[in-house]
Amino acid sequence: MSAPPPLAPPLLAWFAQEGRHDLPWKSPSSPYRIWLSEIMLQQTQVQTVKPYFARFIEAFPTLQDLAAAPLDAVLSLWSGLGYYARARNLHRCAQTILHEHGGIFPEDPAVLVTLPGIGPSTANAIAAQAFNVRAPILDGNVKRVLARYFAVDGWPGSPAVASTLWALADQETPAAAPADYTQAIMDLGALLCRRRPDCARCPVQAGCESFRTGTVGERPAPRPRKDRPLRRRFFLLAFDGEGALFLKPRPPEGLWGGLLSLPEFEALEELNAVLAAEGLPPGANAWTQDAPFEHGFTHFRLEITPVHVHLTGPGEAGAFYAAERWPTLPLPAPVKRYLRGLSERSTTDGENGVLPLFPENPGRS
Repeated sequence: MSAPPPLAPPLLAWFAQEGRHDLPWKSPSSPYRIWLSEIMLQQTQVQTVKPYFARFIEAFPTLQDLAAAPLDAVLSLWSGLGYYARARNLHRCAQTILHEHGGIFPEDPAVLVTLPGIGPSTANAIAAQAFNVRAPILDGNVKRVLARYFAVDGWPGSPAVASTLWALADQETPAAAPADYTQAIMDLGALLCRRRPDCARCPVQAGCESFRTGTVGERPAPRPRKDRPLRRRFFLLAFDGEGALFLKPRPPEGLWGGLLSLPEFEALEELNAVLAAEGLPPGANAWTQDAPFEHGFTHFRLEITPVHVHLTGPGEAGAFYAAERWPTLPLPAPVKRYLRGLSERSTTDGENGVLPLFPENPGRS
């Protein structure tokens, strides 16, 4: 059986007519905009990224603006996009390029990959799209296309399968028009060769081994299933007498690193100890417990039970944040969603004549 024909000719012809030529980071295109988009697109879909990209470009139109910005400002704009290490690395990378490379993006993938937050596929994608360098990429879309086209079995995350796919990616990337080819193969995976593929419209259907053998739905093989353990935590919402909420910065590394968040604890018996540890009055007024909700991570599920405590008097400046500031703070996505719902409930209750969650004067509780 002969090998499938090269991908590039039919793929580039299709891309010229059907590809995504209006992506905001391509109009206009620059190394800074390409790099920013590639970091945002790691583990994240284009439609999700677009509004975040627009806000970032408005706030930080140049590499110099991003490098000079406080990390909190970067994290705040990133909030909700997930994988917050990307935002911290983005900030560090901007500063590294500014101070160690004179503010000029390296063209060589071997240099790009040494920068914070840039792995081999991202380095190659930046080099290909920003500088038209021949550099193979292997993101999720490309893995799916190559696994189906060449009938590669096994989970793409395993070292052996990944090695095979990297070799195929290198084999198929043409010397001519590598920037267009890179975007074309990503577009094919995003628009047609999806989890539920549209094979009838696929420009490379004639050479696809999986289509020929009727096994498109079997590739790529899924990640071996593992049960994600459930962790249960109480989250403390301590409001001062004016309705402002106590928030604390998380450690710079690890889960939600560098974001503002709520104190956590494992058992209600720990509530007074947590209040004391945060410098808040123990046993302050009555506490109430809200319904638990769940947030999923890659390796575990987190059940969050909010516990509300209303303190007397105003809180310490810098630690308590008024409700109107919550939408712009760098908060973990589940905390931001919960607070948004809390604000909406408070507004609705107030309109219905029910006591708001956040009283307008300290005398009401």
